[in-house]
Amino acid sequence: MVTPEELDAIRERMAEAGVTNTSAFVRKMALNGYVLNVDLAPVRELVSLQRRCANNLNQVAIHANTYGVYPEEIKALQKDYAELWERVSTVLKKLAALVEL
Repeated sequence: MVTPEELDAIRERMAEAGVTNTSAFVRKMALNGYVLNVDLAPVRELVSLQRRCANNLNQVAIHANTYGVYPEEIKALQKDYAELWERVSTVLKKLAALVEL
């Protein structure tokens, strides 16, 4: 049993956490004391970068099979992949820190 004000506060926190099932939310809070809501926007951005890099690699492979390989294209791809993995590493470190909470 809760007061109407408490119920409003519970529903507000549920909305913040993206939870719609009151029983599940209350159980989670009772057992763990907190709900972790992770913003995955950086991960979505990394997926987009990965797709672009894969597309670039496919284009270079087609070009290499047709006309031969140009060293500057390979260097550009290596630079793009190094940047991508640096960003992936940063996001993974942040996610690992969240899991340790």
